[in-house]
Amino acid sequence: QFVIHLYEKGITTDEIAHLIERMYGHHYTKQTVSNLTKLVAEDVQAFHERKLENRYACIYLDATQIPIRRNTVEKESVYIAIGITEDGIKEVLDFTIAPTESAHVWEEWMQELHHRGVADVLLFISDGLTGMTDAIHRVYPKAKHQVCCVHVARNIAKKVRVKDRAEILSDFKTVYHAIDKKEALQALEQLQSKWEKTYPRVIDAVVKNEQLLTFYEFPASIRRSIYSTNLIEAFNKEIKRYVKRKEQFPNEEALERFLVTRFLEYNHKFSMRCH
Repeated sequence: QFVIHLYEKGITTDEIAHLIERMYGHHYTKQTVSNLTKLVAEDVQAFHERKLENRYACIYLDATQIPIRRNTVEKESVYIAIGITEDGIKEVLDFTIAPTESAHVWEEWMQELHHRGVADVLLFISDGLTGMTDAIHRVYPKAKHQVCCVHVARNIAKKVRVKDRAEILSDFKTVYHAIDKKEALQALEQLQSKWEKTYPRVIDAVVKNEQLLTFYEFPASIRRSIYSTNLIEAFNKEIKRYVKRKEQFPNEEALERFLVTRFLEYNHKFSMRCH
């Protein structure tokens, strides 16, 4: 249990072996410690197969890059989803690993979610990955989709001159910080009339984004939580902080064992809290 606890905290097998020797005087090889962490493998299978809720108020989708060895070491996409039940319980639903992020992989993941009993989702929140809305609707035709406004702002920032950046981002913020949808549409019109001559393609992409203002269809009290993927991005940053201690994972199984220990801890932490 002590070894697994240290492993959960992101401490490397080398460091764990060294700690045990210093604390208890027993020498364990790096391989012995690695074998002990394999006990978590059963948790991985149970995590993928556990029963999920029939209905989720919203599901946040985000992929994060983690280095993994497959002959050579390269960063791969870890697809992670966090769901919030109607009771406000927050949990990591599941994850999958693929070389790059694509809407096709997300669609396969959602089909698996559906097979596991998730029949109804009110809202999906994701970044602006091409094809995501269609992928969602092929599996959950009644679900709504919110594109992360923070990601849209980042894209705007990348495509405008530095001298205009602060002003145009401030104007865009008035769109998703508006009191209601009517006010948001007015702010969007003002953004368009002010900037479309200078940055026609940038503004056209924002105005034509049909998933930009979906969150205004939900109660004002929860809008700040659902207009961006900040909730899941913050969690992914925490995972990457632990990953940095690991340097790299020798194989996919080692990465999965590590991820599931983090996810189980997260789910336990929020199982009794209302988001």
